[in-house]
Amino acid sequence: MTSSSTSFLLTTTPGAKFNRRKPVLTVLAAKQTGFQLGKPKGDDSEGKQTGKSPDSNPFRFDFGKLPDMKSLMPVVTNPSTGLAFGNNRRKDPGTVFVAGATGQAGIRIAQTLLQRGFSVRAGVPDLGAAQDLARVAATYKILSKDEIKRLNAVESPFQDAQSIAKAIGNATKVVVTVGATENGPDTPVSTSDALVVVQAAELAGVSHMTIVYDGSISGSTYNVLDGITSFFSNLFAQSQPLTISELIEKVAQTDVAYTLIKTSLTEDFSPEKSYNVVVSAEGSNSGSGSSSSEAYKVPKLKIASLVADIFANTAVAENKVVEVSTDPSAPSRPFDELFSVIPEDGRRKVYADAMARAGAEEEAKVAAERAREAAEAAKELEMQMLKLSEKEAEAATLADDAQQKAEAVGISVDGLFNRAKDIGSGLSWNTLGSQIATAVQNASETPKVQVATVRGQAKARNLPPKKAVVKPATAAFASKQKEERLKKPETEVRKVFGGLFKQETIYVDDD
Repeated sequence: MTSSSTSFLLTTTPGAKFNRRKPVLTVLAAKQTGFQLGKPKGDDSEGKQTGKSPDSNPFRFDFGKLPDMKSLMPVVTNPSTGLAFGNNRRKDPGTVFVAGATGQAGIRIAQTLLQRGFSVRAGVPDLGAAQDLARVAATYKILSKDEIKRLNAVESPFQDAQSIAKAIGNATKVVVTVGATENGPDTPVSTSDALVVVQAAELAGVSHMTIVYDGSISGSTYNVLDGITSFFSNLFAQSQPLTISELIEKVAQTDVAYTLIKTSLTEDFSPEKSYNVVVSAEGSNSGSGSSSSEAYKVPKLKIASLVADIFANTAVAENKVVEVSTDPSAPSRPFDELFSVIPEDGRRKVYADAMARAGAEEEAKVAAERAREAAEAAKELEMQMLKLSEKEAEAATLADDAQQKAEAVGISVDGLFNRAKDIGSGLSWNTLGSQIATAVQNASETPKVQVATVRGQAKARNLPPKKAVVKPATAAFASKQKEERLKKPETEVRKVFGGLFKQETIYVDDD
């Protein structure tokens, strides 16, 4: 049997023993079962170390041999599913992710949700501390065995949204508390940390988000040293922390339904534990968040119970920002009655209207730009049509001038075309070739000599033949020819390399 999850199940019994030197959690089972985690039954190496027999420890979680607890988180193999982070299990409407589950209010919220029947994925910064808490809860019967089975701890520091989204897993609801002791028992969770959780909830496809804001952390401590420290911390910080108003604006811009509780928390043993809870709209409760008076603060267990009521009936609390306090004279009212009178937060509607208005303005800009481009194209087309009309008028004028000149000499343009056709029709290649051949033949014939009389012909035949005498050239004439030959050297030109180049040879007389 193979188990794949982003968490481990914290199941302990009152007889569990823990060795602080080596983080090995050994859980004793009363009855042997077929399912076993840890070493095989025949391997008693661990039993020799602990002094227990191997048969008595069928359930064993050896976290000391794991190099990194983050390696328990699986890699997403099918990103096309609805859940982009975490495992591929379907969302469970009864599972809640508690960010900062080891905080002062976070641990009480997780406990109350388990008591109300929810399954809890507890986001903790240190798994070792979570083991200690689970063991104490089991030892002192703070949580029942059934509640412990529904508790899963996952390592989830407030670092980045993607890692928190993996830790959320199949949970459909998320809660985070902004306070001075909510990231462990003594480390604060800021509004910026809460915003990272909100972004992770949107990535993980969470349906409802509840944020508890402890207003007492923003009150003055009347300590000069704390004031100076806070001043210089804000002065040299790279980014200023978000205000609660800015946090709500960021939450309203997401697609996750939300409930934000403004309150001032106090300890469970304070007198307010017997007061009834008062829920009012944002800005209408002057007592909530007042650091100078303890009368209107809310015990942490009461706020945890209110969060559990919200997750049990999210429809009546969706997209609302409330202020919660306690009042000794206030009557006890059911949850539905407390939240049904609270109006829905208008920030999301304002943001939606602003986005719609911005989209409409962008579309109007695009339409105006397209209209301008169309007008420029129409203007360009009109200019081209005007130029074409001018060309046509110029061509018509030239045609009229040509017609007038032809008519002035008594010849029309059509007549000129007809004459050209007639001249061309009388010519043929055969006729032209025969005429050229006849002319060449006539030119090559030797004209016959006609002798006038018979007597003249006989006399010519009786004339004795004479030898032609060639007189030698004179010296002056020979020297003149030699000078001409010197002035004009003989030149011979022939083609070489298939006619690609020409070779020119000049012959010079050495005389």
